[in-house]
Amino acid sequence: MSHIPLPFLSFAADILADTSRGLSGNEVVKSFNAYAVEYNINIPHAAYPFEAPNKRTALLENLKCFPPHLQFKIIRELCDHRIFSNKQYDELKSLKVKLVSQFAHLAPKDEFSKLNETLTEETRHWLDSFPNALELYLQAIQKYKHGIFSRNLLDDLRLSLELLLKCVFKNDKSLENQLGNVGSFVNEAGGSKEFSNMFSKLIDYYAKYQNTYIKHDDAVVEEEIEFVFEISSSFMRHIIRLHAKSPSL
Repeated sequence: MSHIPLPFLSFAADILADTSRGLSGNEVVKSFNAYAVEYNINIPHAAYPFEAPNKRTALLENLKCFPPHLQFKIIRELCDHRIFSNKQYDELKSLKVKLVSQFAHLAPKDEFSKLNETLTEETRHWLDSFPNALELYLQAIQKYKHGIFSRNLLDDLRLSLELLLKCVFKNDKSLENQLGNVGSFVNEAGGSKEFSNMFSKLIDYYAKYQNTYIKHDDAVVEEEIEFVFEISSSFMRHIIRLHAKSPSL
């Protein structure tokens, strides 16, 4: 889809300019005036009070004046507006996830994340034979690239690894209950006893970390996400390599 449909724009405006939790009328005008000047675009509501029934309508009518790629940029940046920094606003987080999930192709082409792209590309390749795990891994990549550092991203990574282990071990156990299988699997595939123990212990700590932050979204430390992403990738790559080497294990 090369554009953002009007129902989605309206949905975004309702959340961003919510009566009690959203941007004020002045903040709507100030933000859009900055975008209008930067991109040389005329907007209908450049002063406050504006000629609109309410601030949600004013935000929507201003937003409609911009091309799709700028609508994407504006919605994403307004989701990160300073007024939301200390608020628990689940609808706003959901909006950002939906925006990136549905319209990531509208993101600037020169936008790069800090992720180790060689590592993530290799992991994507190894996950080709595990489509359910791959789907969640790709979702996590998109969320990371667009700044969605939340329990939603962490949950995608955890579930991706969990689905991979379920497939490899042919069971339906949770991540926490696979630790014994992981150690035996690595050992039987030729890994040293020390490495098997270390690998199992790392996944044990990983599961505990994930459980803590999946339950407490506000506690997610953004600086740790890159590390968690890359260790998740390393876990999955090594497991798949061992599985490919000894598929009968």
